Amino acid sequence: MYDLLIKNGSIVDGTGKPRYRGDIAVSNGQIVEIGQVTGPAKRTIDATDLVVSPGFIDPHTHYDAQICWDPLFSCSSWHGVTTVMMGNCGVGLAPSKPEDRKKSAMDLVAIESIPYDVLERGVTWDWVTFADYMSSAQKRGLGINVGFIAPLTPFRRWVLGDDATERAATPTETREIAKLLHEAVDAGAFGFSTTFLKHHFGDQGKPLACRLASREELTAYANVLKDLDRGIIQLALAETGVVGDYEYDILEHLVEESNRPVTWVFLLARDDRPEAAFETLRRTEALIARRCFPQVMPTPLTIQFDLHNPAISLSNMNSWKPLFGADVATQIRTYKDPAFRERFRADMKEWGMDWPWDRTDVYGVESPALKKYEGRNIRDIANERGQDPKDVFLDLALEDDLKLRYSVRLFNVDVKRVGALITDPRTMLGLSDAGAHIDVFCTADYTTHLLGAWVRDMKVMTLERAVQRITSEPAAFFGIKDRGRLATGLAADIVVFDPATIDSALRPEMVYDFPGKTGRLVTRARGIHYTIVNGEVLLENGQGESAARPGKVLRSTRG
Repeated sequence: MYDLLIKNGSIVDGTGKPRYRGDIAVSNGQIVEIGQVTGPAKRTIDATDLVVSPGFIDPHTHYDAQICWDPLFSCSSWHGVTTVMMGNCGVGLAPSKPEDRKKSAMDLVAIESIPYDVLERGVTWDWVTFADYMSSAQKRGLGINVGFIAPLTPFRRWVLGDDATERAATPTETREIAKLLHEAVDAGAFGFSTTFLKHHFGDQGKPLACRLASREELTAYANVLKDLDRGIIQLALAETGVVGDYEYDILEHLVEESNRPVTWVFLLARDDRPEAAFETLRRTEALIARRCFPQVMPTPLTIQFDLHNPAISLSNMNSWKPLFGADVATQIRTYKDPAFRERFRADMKEWGMDWPWDRTDVYGVESPALKKYEGRNIRDIANERGQDPKDVFLDLALEDDLKLRYSVRLFNVDVKRVGALITDPRTMLGLSDAGAHIDVFCTADYTTHLLGAWVRDMKVMTLERAVQRITSEPAAFFGIKDRGRLATGLAADIVVFDPATIDSALRPEMVYDFPGKTGRLVTRARGIHYTIVNGEVLLENGQGESAARPGKVLRSTRG
């Protein structure tokens, strides 16, 4: 008797091949038969008029802390994701000596915008080494599968201590860090990650420790992967969607010294440089041929913020830098100051572009007098008031005691350019950042948005191709050999969805379910009927979470 039988579904197997009608039988967590299955099963799912596909794989998440209190990795699992890769951008919580735990947590506060109170209440710290970190996750129980990338910052802190944020490692220290990385990858880590982004600051406002790694260090760490013949390198480059000589040299060096796949972020459609992403793809074709892929996303990069916690993009301007972390009284006094407003205008002019006021919406207010502005953009309100949009931006916030929240569509707004990026075979789909920036944005919904908006509504690619892009392609990149496709003998990670209704809600909502009842933004899914992990139904109709914890810690292998 089978454990599970999915009948009469339209099977999209993840390879890009045309869909076909059939049944899928599951036993002991594996797919054991595909076709016209007649045997009995403990549970049967009727998938008539529904699509049956492999579970989706998200290559870029930051669930490093959330894994401690949320085994479902919400809201990724709501959107059909059955495997996440975490530990990206060089920041994480392992390895960590007890005396370094607060510093590691503060890195997440600074980079991932997770309040320290949440981390203090929620992080279990039942590990010291990276191998411990992976094992402790399995012991706590997982709703979905997780692969761990080793973030370089805590490894450098382990060896250099406080000097990790001050200098490069000596040759002796480099060998010790490389040894720790070797042990982590040998234990199953999927390579390592780092960042070159200039606004990636960690504890005490100092550069994230991995940013200070020298060329000699990076060579040694890349050589670890070459020697082991396993794992990948993930990195964030210095500027969004632009690869200059310096960035190209970094990518080429890491590809050469590791002989392993490399993926980098972010490649997005920019208004100020509309052809930058496509110029970058042309420039990096030789590297792409060696499995060095930029990541792209099918959703607009939409951020939310108030002026007590300003958008990180504003930190690029000198006038705004002192306001980050300042108390409300100081901020209110500054925002009212005509001299600050003049500096803001001067910085914007020096920046070389205006803020996208026509895409900056009033998302929510507390003052009843301001309700009339909800859902409207600053450009329109400024025209109505006869004011400069910069003044309206500040004045509205002041009128609501800095409680007013803005929503801004920063990147990936042009449909034609985004469509070209997500259909280009030289890119990898991902870039959700799920688990990070919890009150700023939520793009964990990219899988359902892809299948709904881009496939069904705009028809930029076939359903078969879209499923391939979020299943077998990331599986192949990371070397996950038993997932990403529907075939006998492979793990039964399966999503059953309605192609006529699948989509994301897109408009994020604030829920207060993090430790200490802290708020975070989530985006709901539509049209997903069943999420099955290792043969067990985890979610049914987007809810009805089972008591089972079928997820596994995935571990890297050679080749």
